Amino acid sequence: MDYKNAGVDIEAGYKAVELMKEHIAGTMRSEVLTDIGGFSGAFSMEAFKTMEQPTLVSGTDGVGTKLKVAFEMDRHDTVGIDCVAMCVNDIACAGGEPLFFLDYIACGKNEPEKIAAIVSGVAEGCKQSNAALIGGETAEMPGFYPVDEYDLAGFAGGIVDRKNMITGKTIQSGDVLVGIASSGIHSNGYSLVRKVFEMKKESLSKTYESLGGRSLGETLLTPTIIYVKALRTVRESGVTIKGCSHITGGGFYENIPRMLPEGMRAQIKTDSYEIPPIFDMLAKDGEIAREMMYNTYNMGIGMMLAVDAADADKTVELVNQSGQKGFIVGEIVSGDKGVTLL
Repeated sequence: MDYKNAGVDIEAGYKAVELMKEHIAGTMRSEVLTDIGGFSGAFSMEAFKTMEQPTLVSGTDGVGTKLKVAFEMDRHDTVGIDCVAMCVNDIACAGGEPLFFLDYIACGKNEPEKIAAIVSGVAEGCKQSNAALIGGETAEMPGFYPVDEYDLAGFAGGIVDRKNMITGKTIQSGDVLVGIASSGIHSNGYSLVRKVFEMKKESLSKTYESLGGRSLGETLLTPTIIYVKALRTVRESGVTIKGCSHITGGGFYENIPRMLPEGMRAQIKTDSYEIPPIFDMLAKDGEIAREMMYNTYNMGIGMMLAVDAADADKTVELVNQSGQKGFIVGEIVSGDKGVTLL
C-alpha cells in the first residue's frame, strides 16, 4: 500500500504545479520576494513607507455553488476570476489596493490540466486587480470530494493609508448613490439558481434570444466583475468616495446598509439602470418575488458608491472611463438605516 493507492497522486500534484507556473508568472509584482514552490509567500512593504499610516486590509471568500455549473459545463477557466473578485472587491470597497492573493483548491482527484485551468482564471483575476499570486494549496482529498468535483477559495491582502479608508461615517442626506453595473449574477445566490434551473449539460447548453443568443450555462458562468480599477480611477481623480458597498449575498437589503451611518437611508430608483435579462428569467421561471430578488442578488449593480452630489456626474464619467458602466441610481435621505426601492 502507498499514498497513490490510497487515492492521492503526488506526481499529479507536481505536474499541476508545473502547468500553473506560466499563469502565475504573469501576475508578479516587483515587491514579491519568493518563488512559487516555497512554504510561504513573501511581499516587501518597502514601497509603502511614504504612507502616513499604512494599514493592511484583507478579504477571504470562495466561489460557492456556482462551481456546480462549472462541473456540469466542464469549464474551469472562469471560476478563478470569481474567487479573486470576491476577495479584492471587498478590499477595494474599503479604499484599499490589493497586493497579493493566495488560492486554495480542494479536489477529489488531482487532474493537472483541470487544476491548471482553474489557476489560469485565478491568474487572470490577479492581473485585472494588479495583485500578485504568491502562493496557494491544492489538496487532493479522495473520499471527501467526488473525483470530478472541487472547492475553490482564496485570500487577498491589500493596503491603504488610514486617512483614505472608506468608512461611510461622513455620509449625509443629499449624497448621491452611483451604481456600477454587474456582469450578471456574479457569485452569490446559486443555491437558489440551482433550484430554478435544471443543472444538466443539455439544459445549460440551450441558447436563448433573451440572453443575447448565449447559452444559459455560459450566462451563469459569466465571471464576477473586478472593480479595483474603477474605484482607483475615481479615487485618484480627487473624488471622495464617502461610502462603498460590494453587492454580494444578501443583495441590496443586506449590503447597502453596511456602509450607512445611523439615521441615513438609501433611496434607489430601480428603473435608473438596465437589469441584466438573466434576473428576469430567474424571477419568472422560479416565481421569485421582487423583494426576494433584491434580498438575494445584485440585480445588475455590483458596487454602490455614495458621493457628494457635486461629484456624482464626474464619478459616473470616471467609472465609464475605467471600462465599467456607472449610473446615478439614487440618493441618501434621513431616516431609519436601510433601503427603500422606488
